Amino acid sequence: MKRFLVGFLLVFILSACSQVENDEILHTQNVEIPSTIFTSEKQNSVIDEEEIKLSIKTYLDSFEELSNASEPFQEMIYEEQELNTEDLDKFDKINALTKENDENFSNYILNNTLPKDYREESKRISRYITGVNELLYEIDGMVDRVTDDASKGVIPKVNFTSIIDKFDGVNGKEQKKIEKFLHKKNIETKAFER
Repeated sequence: MKRFLVGFLLVFILSACSQVENDEILHTQNVEIPSTIFTSEKQNSVIDEEEIKLSIKTYLDSFEELSNASEPFQEMIYEEQELNTEDLDKFDKINALTKENDENFSNYILNNTLPKDYREESKRISRYITGVNELLYEIDGMVDRVTDDASKGVIPKVNFTSIIDKFDGVNGKEQKKIEKFLHKKNIETKAFER
């Protein structure tokens, strides 16, 4: 799995460094910022099964919608296209909502009493989705550094091991466990449909 991830990251970085001609025009102006993320004011409450199922669904659906909304901006960045001020504002807002979605859900599951069947799996879901988002931020930062180095004529240095070790729980095995749990509890979500 680690070899696959290293290979994927290498291909990803090399493709980001090259000037790729893209016939498809990205339409960031058509991107709508999702209006719903997971929120809850509950503290020290006992959460019933119906509520936690809805909470998980909302959290995962918001994650998927935010991921889809950020995709055109990430594509432009990877292809070294400039983002105008409006694009940057949208992208920053999407990133802020993504972090808020993760923090809200994490606080909710840590500060309330969940049904027994949901305690560990809710934590797994939170760790996994937060890890996916952090991995994307880390890769974005790494691509920026590599691109800057390459444009200066410096051979870029990439520490794949630190990235792989840092995000060890973000893998297909963990995702399968989450999907199995969602299926078992009959929680339908937009996430993981790709």
